[in-house]
Formats: sequence, C-alpha cells, structure tokens
Amino acid sequence: MGKINQGILGGVSGKVGNVIGGNWKGIDYIRVKPSNVANPRTAGQVMQRTKFTVTLEFLQAIKPFVKAGYRNLANKKTEFNAAMSYILNNAITGVDPDFIVDYTLALLSRGGLSMPLNPSADASTSGEVTFTWGDNSAESNANATDKVMLLVYNPAKKESVSIVGDGNTRVDGSYNVAIPTTYAGDTLELFIAFMSADGTQLSNSMYLGSQIAG
Repeated sequence: MGKINQGILGGVSGKVGNVIGGNWKGIDYIRVKPSNVANPRTAGQVMQRTKFTVTLEFLQAIKPFVKAGYRNLANKKTEFNAAMSYILNNAITGVDPDFIVDYTLALLSRGGLSMPLNPSADASTSGEVTFTWGDNSAESNANATDKVMLLVYNPAKKESVSIVGDGNTRVDGSYNVAIPTTYAGDTLELFIAFMSADGTQLSNSMYLGSQIAG
C-alpha cells in the first residue's frame, strides 16, 4: 500500500490507486499505471517484438563499435539505444517472422566526417581480415590523423571483433584485424568507418560485404 507524503503535492511512495510514486536520486516522481490491454499480443505487437529481438541480438554482438559510432547521437539516451532506434526503423527487412538485418542499410557509425575512399576487405587468410582504403586526407574535412574503425561481425557465433580508437590512420591505407581461428568457414560481415584523432567526429560506416573466413 502506498502513502502520500506532505499532502497531495508532496512525494508519493508506492502505489496509490493507479498512481505509482517513488524517489530517484533525490527527485520525487509519479507515473500512472497503464490500463490493462485486452489483447497484449496482437499481430502488430508480436511483429514489432520480433523486429526488436533481431535488432537487439545484432547490436549486442557489436556493442563496442556502435557505442563509439553513435557517441554524438546519444541525446537524452545511450549510444546503444540511439543505434537501436536507427537500425530498428531503417535496416530491418523480411516478412514476419523471418526478419533480418539488411547490412547495406545498417549504419553502425553516423557523422559528418569524410567517409573511407574505395575501401575493401579480404578474409581469405586464416586468422585475419585485411582491410584497405585510399588516402583522401587532403579532401573535404578528412585529416591524415583520422583513425580507422573496423568491424568483423560473425552472425553464426553472434560475436564480433572490432578496432575502435586505436587503428591505423587514413594515410596508412591498411590494417590487419586478427580474428579467432574458430571463425574459419564462417560468413563474416565487414564494416569500416573513420573517427577523428580526438574522437569528436565520426564518419558514416560503410558495409564492405560478406566473406567466408579462411
């Protein structure tokens, strides 16, 4: 049973009717308990939950990458939630219940920094993926000191290897990402982006396609 402290305008503790109150970090709050939904599992609700599950499973496996890639979009929300919102609304395709992530639409980093020039990747060598890109450090707002961000996502194992903040620069033109030998024969989804040296600016990510690990 709840109680009202300091009169009707004071803090509410617990449940009073359909009002639930509490205190968080010294701030009193109240919220109205939602009415019971006659059918909480309508076709639309189930479909949305399925999309949400697909999105969550993907982003949980690549969390370090999207945490960096969405750092400038975490306005009143976490980087992870900002990425969830974008991917859920822009990169989930398929027919219920077989929803999938469309990697070509999945921006895992977002920002106005110049994107990589002619990037590519090669996963044919056992235990590594070689990423390459052109030097466009003299163009637009690109800088020679921009750090490459790289992602190797393994959907079968629901895990990833990422390089964030400590990769090579635009002028270096390549980076070998070490991957577990247990990835051999698995399909890998590959992404690249750039981050300014001080971490304040990011480029949109680019999807480099699928490859079978050597």
